[in-house]
Amino acid sequence: MSGTVLVLAVFLACAVEAVEALTIVLAAGVTRGWRSPMIGVGAALVTLAVVVAALGPAISRIPIGAMQLVIGSLLLVFGLQWLRKAILRASGYKALHDEDKIYQEQVSAAQAAATEGRAFVTDWYGFTLAYKGVFLEGLEVAFIVVTFGSVQGQIPEASLGAIAAVVLVVVVGLLIKAPLAKVPENTMKFVVGILLTSFGLFWGAEGAGAHWPGADTALLVLIPAVLAVSLAYVSLLRNQQRRTVQTAQPHNGVTS
Repeated sequence: MSGTVLVLAVFLACAVEAVEALTIVLAAGVTRGWRSPMIGVGAALVTLAVVVAALGPAISRIPIGAMQLVIGSLLLVFGLQWLRKAILRASGYKALHDEDKIYQEQVSAAQAAATEGRAFVTDWYGFTLAYKGVFLEGLEVAFIVVTFGSVQGQIPEASLGAIAAVVLVVVVGLLIKAPLAKVPENTMKFVVGILLTSFGLFWGAEGAGAHWPGADTALLVLIPAVLAVSLAYVSLLRNQQRRTVQTAQPHNGVTS
Protein backbone atom coordinates (compact mmCIF):
# COMPACT_ATOMS: atom_id res chain seq x y z
CA MET A 1 0.00 0.00 0.00
CA SER A 2 1.42 3.42 -0.86
CA GLY A 3 2.08 5.87 1.96
CA THR A 4 -0.47 8.26 0.45
CA VAL A 5 -3.33 5.77 0.64
CA LEU A 6 -2.45 4.82 4.21
CA VAL A 7 -2.23 8.46 5.34
CA LEU A 8 -5.60 9.23 3.72
CA ALA A 9 -7.30 6.23 5.33
CA VAL A 10 -5.92 7.05 8.77
CA PHE A 11 -6.71 10.76 8.34
CA LEU A 12 -10.39 10.15 7.56
CA ALA A 13 -10.88 7.60 10.34
CA CYS A 14 -9.15 9.75 12.94
CA ALA A 15 -10.99 12.90 11.82
CA VAL A 16 -14.30 11.24 12.65
CA GLU A 17 -13.08 10.30 16.13
CA ALA A 18 -11.63 13.79 16.68
CA VAL A 19 -14.93 15.47 15.78
CA GLU A 20 -16.78 13.34 18.33
CA ALA A 21 -14.21 14.01 21.08
CA LEU A 22 -14.19 17.74 20.33
CA THR A 23 -17.98 17.91 20.57
CA ILE A 24 -17.83 16.52 24.12
CA VAL A 25 -14.97 18.79 25.23
CA LEU A 26 -16.63 21.90 23.79
CA ALA A 27 -19.89 21.08 25.56
CA ALA A 28 -18.02 20.71 28.86
CA GLY A 29 -15.90 23.83 28.40
CA VAL A 30 -18.64 26.18 27.20
CA THR A 31 -21.08 25.25 29.98
CA ARG A 32 -18.79 24.42 32.92
CA GLY A 33 -15.73 26.61 32.31
CA TRP A 34 -12.50 25.46 30.67
CA ARG A 35 -10.14 24.73 33.56
CA SER A 36 -11.43 21.34 34.72
CA PRO A 37 -12.26 20.02 31.22
CA MET A 38 -8.77 20.94 29.98
CA ILE A 39 -7.25 19.13 32.97
CA GLY A 40 -9.37 16.16 31.93
CA VAL A 41 -8.07 16.41 28.35
CA GLY A 42 -4.48 16.49 29.63
CA ALA A 43 -5.04 13.51 31.92
CA ALA A 44 -6.61 11.53 29.09
CA LEU A 45 -3.66 12.26 26.78
CA VAL A 46 -1.19 11.14 29.47
CA THR A 47 -3.17 7.92 30.00
CA LEU A 48 -3.24 7.27 26.25
CA ALA A 49 0.52 7.84 26.02
CA VAL A 50 1.10 5.25 28.77
CA VAL A 51 -1.21 2.71 27.11
CA VAL A 52 0.42 3.15 23.69
CA ALA A 53 3.93 3.02 25.17
CA ALA A 54 3.05 -0.24 26.96
CA LEU A 55 1.27 -1.99 24.11
CA GLY A 56 3.14 -0.63 21.09
CA PRO A 57 6.38 -2.63 21.53
CA ALA A 58 4.40 -5.80 22.32
CA ILE A 59 2.47 -5.53 19.07
CA SER A 60 5.67 -5.06 17.08
CA ARG A 61 6.97 -8.43 18.34
CA ILE A 62 3.98 -10.38 16.97
CA PRO A 63 4.82 -12.38 13.78
CA ILE A 64 3.57 -10.52 10.70
CA GLY A 65 1.29 -13.36 9.56
CA ALA A 66 -0.47 -13.62 12.91
CA MET A 67 -0.65 -9.82 13.14
CA GLN A 68 -2.29 -9.58 9.72
CA LEU A 69 -4.86 -12.24 10.62
CA VAL A 70 -5.76 -10.73 14.01
CA ILE A 71 -5.72 -7.09 12.92
CA GLY A 72 -7.49 -7.91 9.66
CA SER A 73 -10.25 -9.64 11.60
CA LEU A 74 -10.60 -6.72 14.03
CA LEU A 75 -10.68 -4.17 11.22
CA LEU A 76 -13.28 -6.25 9.41
CA VAL A 77 -15.49 -6.30 12.52
CA PHE A 78 -15.16 -2.54 13.08
CA GLY A 79 -15.47 -1.77 9.39
CA LEU A 80 -18.66 -3.79 8.96
CA GLN A 81 -20.18 -2.09 12.02
CA TRP A 82 -19.40 1.36 10.62
CA LEU A 83 -20.56 0.32 7.16
CA ARG A 84 -23.82 -1.16 8.43
CA LYS A 85 -24.73 2.05 10.24
CA ALA A 86 -23.67 4.17 7.26
CA ILE A 87 -25.82 2.09 4.87
CA LEU A 88 -28.82 2.32 7.20
CA ARG A 89 -28.37 6.10 7.48
CA ALA A 90 -27.90 6.57 3.74
CA SER A 91 -31.01 4.51 2.99
CA GLY A 92 -33.19 6.33 5.53
CA TYR A 93 -33.60 3.44 7.97
CA LYS A 94 -31.51 5.19 10.65
CA ALA A 95 -31.36 8.87 11.57
CA LEU A 96 -28.33 10.75 10.28
CA HIS A 97 -25.56 11.39 12.80
CA ASP A 98 -26.15 14.95 14.03
CA GLU A 99 -23.20 16.48 15.91
CA ASP A 100 -25.20 19.64 16.64
CA LYS A 101 -27.94 17.62 18.33
CA ILE A 102 -25.38 15.61 20.30
CA TYR A 103 -23.69 18.86 21.34
CA GLN A 104 -26.97 20.30 22.62
CA GLU A 105 -27.69 17.10 24.56
CA GLN A 106 -24.23 17.24 26.16
CA VAL A 107 -24.72 20.93 27.00
CA SER A 108 -28.09 20.24 28.65
CA ALA A 109 -26.63 17.41 30.72
CA ALA A 110 -23.64 19.55 31.72
CA GLN A 111 -25.85 22.46 32.77
CA ALA A 112 -28.01 20.20 34.92
CA ALA A 113 -25.11 18.46 36.69
CA ALA A 114 -24.04 19.64 40.13
CA THR A 115 -20.58 21.12 40.73
CA GLU A 116 -18.38 18.95 42.95
CA GLY A 117 -14.66 19.34 43.57
CA ARG A 118 -12.25 16.48 44.15
CA ALA A 119 -8.52 16.65 44.83
CA PHE A 120 -7.00 19.20 42.44
CA VAL A 121 -10.12 19.38 40.24
CA THR A 122 -12.70 22.05 41.08
CA ASP A 123 -15.37 20.61 38.78
CA TRP A 124 -15.35 16.81 38.78
CA TYR A 125 -18.19 16.49 36.24
CA GLY A 126 -16.44 18.70 33.68
CA PHE A 127 -13.18 16.82 34.26
CA THR A 128 -14.67 13.34 33.85
CA LEU A 129 -16.80 14.32 30.84
CA ALA A 130 -13.76 15.62 28.94
CA TYR A 131 -11.53 12.78 30.16
CA LYS A 132 -13.88 10.02 29.02
CA GLY A 133 -14.57 11.66 25.67
CA VAL A 134 -10.90 12.18 24.80
CA PHE A 135 -9.71 8.85 26.23
CA LEU A 136 -12.31 6.66 24.52
CA GLU A 137 -12.07 8.39 21.13
CA GLY A 138 -8.29 8.59 21.55
CA LEU A 139 -8.11 4.83 22.08
CA GLU A 140 -9.77 4.35 18.70
CA VAL A 141 -7.30 6.77 17.11
CA ALA A 142 -4.38 4.87 18.70
CA PHE A 143 -5.85 1.55 17.53
CA ILE A 144 -6.14 2.83 13.96
CA VAL A 145 -2.58 4.18 13.94
CA VAL A 146 -0.99 1.10 15.52
CA THR A 147 -2.89 -1.43 13.40
CA PHE A 148 -2.49 0.30 10.05
CA GLY A 149 1.10 1.31 10.74
CA SER A 150 2.30 -1.98 12.21
CA VAL A 151 0.94 -4.25 9.49
CA GLN A 152 2.46 -2.12 6.72
CA GLY A 153 5.56 -1.11 8.65
CA GLN A 154 4.61 2.54 8.24
CA ILE A 155 4.00 3.84 11.76
CA PRO A 156 5.39 7.33 10.93
CA GLU A 157 3.03 7.70 7.95
CA ALA A 158 0.04 6.49 9.98
CA SER A 159 0.96 8.86 12.81
CA LEU A 160 1.21 11.73 10.34
CA GLY A 161 -2.34 11.09 9.11
CA ALA A 162 -3.70 10.94 12.66
CA ILE A 163 -1.88 14.07 13.83
CA ALA A 164 -3.02 16.03 10.78
CA ALA A 165 -6.65 15.01 11.35
CA VAL A 166 -6.65 15.82 15.06
CA VAL A 167 -4.88 19.16 14.64
CA LEU A 168 -7.19 20.25 11.81
CA VAL A 169 -10.36 19.34 13.71
CA VAL A 170 -9.19 20.93 16.97
CA VAL A 171 -8.04 24.17 15.33
CA VAL A 172 -11.26 24.61 13.36
CA GLY A 173 -13.40 23.65 16.35
CA LEU A 174 -11.67 26.05 18.73
CA LEU A 175 -11.81 28.89 16.21
CA ILE A 176 -15.58 28.62 15.86
CA LYS A 177 -16.16 27.19 19.38
CA ALA A 178 -19.03 25.07 18.11
CA PRO A 179 -19.50 21.46 17.01
CA LEU A 180 -18.44 20.80 13.45
CA ALA A 181 -22.01 20.23 12.33
CA LYS A 182 -21.15 21.22 8.76
CA VAL A 183 -18.60 18.44 8.40
CA PRO A 184 -20.10 15.67 6.21
CA GLU A 185 -19.53 13.14 8.99
CA ASN A 186 -22.04 10.62 7.66
CA THR A 187 -20.24 10.57 4.31
CA MET A 188 -16.88 10.29 6.07
CA LYS A 189 -18.14 7.35 8.13
CA PHE A 190 -19.40 5.66 4.96
CA VAL A 191 -15.95 6.06 3.36
CA VAL A 192 -14.14 4.94 6.52
CA GLY A 193 -16.41 1.88 6.78
CA ILE A 194 -15.52 0.93 3.22
CA LEU A 195 -11.79 1.42 3.85
CA LEU A 196 -11.75 -0.53 7.14
CA THR A 197 -13.75 -3.37 5.60
CA SER A 198 -11.51 -3.51 2.55
CA PHE A 199 -8.28 -3.47 4.55
CA GLY A 200 -9.75 -6.03 6.95
CA LEU A 201 -10.54 -8.39 4.08
CA PHE A 202 -7.14 -7.80 2.53
CA TRP A 203 -5.01 -8.29 5.64
CA GLY A 204 -7.20 -11.07 7.08
CA ALA A 205 -6.86 -13.11 3.88
CA GLU A 206 -3.09 -12.52 3.76
CA GLY A 207 -2.77 -13.56 7.40
CA ALA A 208 -4.67 -16.77 6.58
CA GLY A 209 -2.15 -17.59 3.85
CA ALA A 210 -3.87 -16.22 0.75
CA HIS A 211 -1.94 -14.29 -1.90
CA TRP A 212 -3.67 -11.40 -3.64
CA PRO A 213 -2.97 -10.93 -7.36
CA GLY A 214 -0.81 -7.86 -7.73
CA ALA A 215 -0.11 -7.72 -3.96
CA ASP A 216 -1.07 -4.29 -2.56
CA THR A 217 -2.52 -3.13 -5.88
CA ALA A 218 -5.39 -5.58 -5.31
CA LEU A 219 -6.79 -2.94 -2.95
CA LEU A 220 -7.51 -0.80 -6.02
CA VAL A 221 -10.03 -3.45 -7.04
CA LEU A 222 -11.18 -4.51 -3.57
CA ILE A 223 -12.13 -1.01 -2.36
CA PRO A 224 -14.35 -0.20 -5.39
CA ALA A 225 -15.93 -3.66 -5.08
CA VAL A 226 -16.88 -3.05 -1.42
CA LEU A 227 -18.18 0.39 -2.41
CA ALA A 228 -20.31 -1.09 -5.21
CA VAL A 229 -21.84 -3.71 -2.89
CA SER A 230 -22.54 -1.05 -0.25
CA LEU A 231 -24.25 1.28 -2.74
CA ALA A 232 -26.30 -1.65 -4.01
CA TYR A 233 -27.52 -2.29 -0.46
CA VAL A 234 -28.38 1.40 -0.06
CA SER A 235 -30.43 1.32 -3.27
CA LEU A 236 -32.14 -1.93 -2.28
CA LEU A 237 -33.10 -0.62 1.17
CA ARG A 238 -34.33 2.69 -0.24
CA ASN A 239 -36.60 0.90 -2.69
CA GLN A 240 -37.84 -1.42 0.05
CA GLN A 241 -38.61 1.52 2.33
CA ARG A 242 -40.38 3.35 -0.51
CA ARG A 243 -42.58 0.32 -1.18
CA THR A 244 -43.35 0.01 2.54
CA VAL A 245 -44.43 3.66 2.73
CA GLN A 246 -46.58 3.35 -0.38
CA THR A 247 -48.25 0.21 0.97
CA ALA A 248 -48.98 1.90 4.29
CA GLN A 249 -50.60 4.95 2.67
CA PRO A 250 -54.41 4.80 2.35
CA HIS A 251 -55.71 4.49 -1.18
CA ASN A 252 -58.57 6.79 -2.10
CA GLY A 253 -60.52 5.02 -4.80
CA VAL A 254 -63.94 5.71 -6.33
CA THR A 255 -66.43 2.84 -6.09
CA SER A 256 -69.40 2.59 -8.37
